[in-house]
Amino acid sequence: QVQLVESGGGLVQAGGSLRLSCAASGFTFSNYAMTWYRQVPGKERELVASCDSAGGSTNYEDSVKGRFTISKDNAKNTVYLQMNNLKPEDTAVYYCNARDSSYVSMNPRSYWGQGTQVTVSS
Repeated sequence: QVQLVESGGGLVQAGGSLRLSCAASGFTFSNYAMTWYRQVPGKERELVASCDSAGGSTNYEDSVKGRFTISKDNAKNTVYLQMNNLKPEDTAVYYCNARDSSYVSMNPRSYWGQGTQVTVSS
């Protein structure tokens, strides 16, 4: 069965750091591009960071650029989000998404994790 399991969230003071992990199983991880999203209650889910299937071609939401780093380890079937200099506005549930990039499609196969809570206090 396909699984994406996020971990590493928690409560941290503003200016602190966290590293989120998303462990994948049940599919060919090396063929999938990865994206971290976050969501606050009452707001739309927001793209935070993404990379291609090899871990390159990274993209970041403007507010996290220079503070967050996405990395993908195909040997470990895991994608990470290193978050530094955290701000209260980073508080959200963070989700990882895996999207099949082995072929071109308008709606490629994708999988979601269950999310991990990040809370940043001032």
